[in-house]
Parts: sequence; structure tokens; C-alpha cells
Amino acid sequence: MATDNKVFMDKFVQFINTADANLGEELISPDAIFHVPGRPEPLKGLEGYMMIIGMMRSGFSNIQWTINDLVIDENKVAALFTMTGTHDGAFYGVPPTGKSINVKAINIYHLSDDKIVTEYGQPDLMGLMMQIGALPPPN
Repeated sequence: MATDNKVFMDKFVQFINTADANLGEELISPDAIFHVPGRPEPLKGLEGYMMIIGMMRSGFSNIQWTINDLVIDENKVAALFTMTGTHDGAFYGVPPTGKSINVKAINIYHLSDDKIVTEYGQPDLMGLMMQIGALPPPN
């Protein structure tokens, strides 16, 4: 099971790094629910996940995700990611700065029938906003 979930997550990273909706259809349940920080209601299905990717790509057109660590259970995966990219578009109202980002995210995925049915995403938005100059660095 752990090997299967590792292979699944490698494919998932390929999906988010390419925004390939056809690949997303293989990995995302039509009824999937995605809990996104700052959104009062979760997003749903492949369309919802494509919105998440689109939001990130609108601010960082070259964004890439890399898995740093996985904790795998029978039908759950916790993933530590690093997101890298260049701030070349508006993001949360911050105009492009050309600054590079290197930000961690911890996401928990619930899987069923080899598809994601729930994701709880927790990117380090405060760190990201500091890196693009939208927030002052800590003292």
C-alpha cells in the first residue's frame, strides 16, 4: 500500500506541476473536497483543484512543487512540499515583484479508490508573503 501511495503522489506532483487536467481526472474524485486557507467554503472536484493551481500560477507562472517527505497510511498521505517559483503576476493583490519564492506546504490527503477525496492544504502563506515583500520580515 505504501509503495502504491508513493507512486500515486509522484503522479500527483506531475499533475500539479503541469496543470494537466487529463492527468487530474485520473487522480481527483469528482466529489473531492479541498480545504484552502482563506476560503470560507471548500472547493470541489477537479474544477476546484484547477482553480487552486490557476490561482498559484497567476502569481507564479513557473511554480513547481517538490515532495520533501511523505507519511503514508492505508488511505491517507501527509506530504511536506517545497514550492518554488518567481513572483511574475499579481498574488493576493500584490503586484509582481520578480522575487523568487521557496516556501513549504504541508498537505493531508484522504484517498479512496485510487483518487483524492479530501485535501487539507496548509502552505506557509505568511512566509510566502514575506518573500514577495507583502509583509515585513520578523524582528
